[in-house]
Amino acid sequence: MKAIKAFNSIGGHSLTKEDLKKQRAAMERAGRLAAPAADVTIEEFKAGKIPCEWIRPNLAHNPQYVILYAHGGGYTCGGLKYARILAAKLALATGFSVVSFQYRLAPEYKYPSQIEDGLRVWDYLLNKGFGASNILVAGDSAGGNLVLCLTQRLIAADRKPPRAIILFSPWTDMAAEAPSYKEYKEKDPILTYSYVLGVREAYIGSNVDVTDPCYSPLNGEFTNFPPTYIMVGKNEILLDDSTRLQKKINKAGGKATIDIEKSGWHVYQQMPIPLAGRAMKRLSDYISNEIYK
Repeated sequence: MKAIKAFNSIGGHSLTKEDLKKQRAAMERAGRLAAPAADVTIEEFKAGKIPCEWIRPNLAHNPQYVILYAHGGGYTCGGLKYARILAAKLALATGFSVVSFQYRLAPEYKYPSQIEDGLRVWDYLLNKGFGASNILVAGDSAGGNLVLCLTQRLIAADRKPPRAIILFSPWTDMAAEAPSYKEYKEKDPILTYSYVLGVREAYIGSNVDVTDPCYSPLNGEFTNFPPTYIMVGKNEILLDDSTRLQKKINKAGGKATIDIEKSGWHVYQQMPIPLAGRAMKRLSDYISNEIYK
């Protein structure tokens, strides 16, 4: 935990232009170091003006399905190299191709720029011949917020939703008032309450209703929602964002499965440790049971 906190301190919690530059550079370096790139093939491309990557597993590749993956970083940080950590792990765990994309970042670009970029890449995949039933969406932290908002938009527009959703420690409620913020504030090695408030303001501003479903998908509509797999650490302040999401989806008649790792923290699956490997194996088993049932 000390090592994780030390790494996280590189990013800090300041959103000044200089600190953001350092945070973004640190996350890209982390991506270059931690991504399991030896067992995947990486191909850069653009969906319109949006930089993207195809990441394909070298073995046991099933090209019938593709995962559209949105990285985390509080909507203020993260690029393709950082996204490559979980994108490559998703490709290896599922055997599917994964498309990651470099959405525009706050505070330079505020809501809804990031959701719009996700929708553009979704439409790109449809235009490439993938049906909605062959596309899964995945996201961690803010990326989880993005894919939830994207899915709710598709359903609201009477468009077909993704085949399934994979979430790692999703940020679902921007009100930031859940009990887990207090209960786990001393245990969480990654996030703090002040950080969450800071990136929230960078993303949506201060004069808005933070409970609006367009920002907080937890408060949105879950009728006809796709099967959803939620992975979250027991030791993180966003724990209730996941547990409440599962309950809402199931209450609406959907099928949400939650995996709470008692030794885990915020997006612990990124780390090159056995705990993360076991988590990706559980994810692999879920996808096999859900897709090939």
